[in-house]
Amino acid sequence: MGIFENGLMQLADMGVLEVLLPFILVFTIVFAVLQKTKILGDENGKPRKNFNAVIALVMGLAVVIPHVIGSYPSPESDIVLIINNALPNVSIVLVAVIMMLLIMGVFGGEVNIAGSSLAGWAVLFAIVATLVIFANAANWFVLPGWLDFLNNSETQALVVVILVFALIIWFITKEDKPKDSKEPSFMESLGKALSKSK
Repeated sequence: MGIFENGLMQLADMGVLEVLLPFILVFTIVFAVLQKTKILGDENGKPRKNFNAVIALVMGLAVVIPHVIGSYPSPESDIVLIINNALPNVSIVLVAVIMMLLIMGVFGGEVNIAGSSLAGWAVLFAIVATLVIFANAANWFVLPGWLDFLNNSETQALVVVILVFALIIWFITKEDKPKDSKEPSFMESLGKALSKSK
């Protein structure tokens, strides 16, 4: 083993993967949501950072401490294990989507799908992919025997890449149909979730 491998193994032995990274992830997400939504109120138009930090700290510790002391009743309910099992698959999907956007940018210039029906499909795909990844990491469902090959991370990456390229090909080759009504379709409405307010 090299120096970096030994260093990473020592960090893993110190509990970085099992304690520190899940704590930082949960703390950051909870703190960001509380800051954005201002659920605990605001002071002079700014969110109450001290209250939000305390709630985020409690949530982060509430996730990590039961894992460390082993008080979760089963591995299926251990949130740290679910996070550690799901994040690599989420990373695969993110890398595949970023590569797709790079390829689209090379051939088509600037990529802007916000507000279009393609954005609606992207939002729907993101929701389904997230639910499937976390449900699979938590062992909430078991694939039938003939679909067992989908548990392989390399196969999952291949399926995602094939679906992404199929979507690109469909989007490029589809014929534009004139719209009779100005009412947006369901996918266009869902796609507006990606639009940024100015």
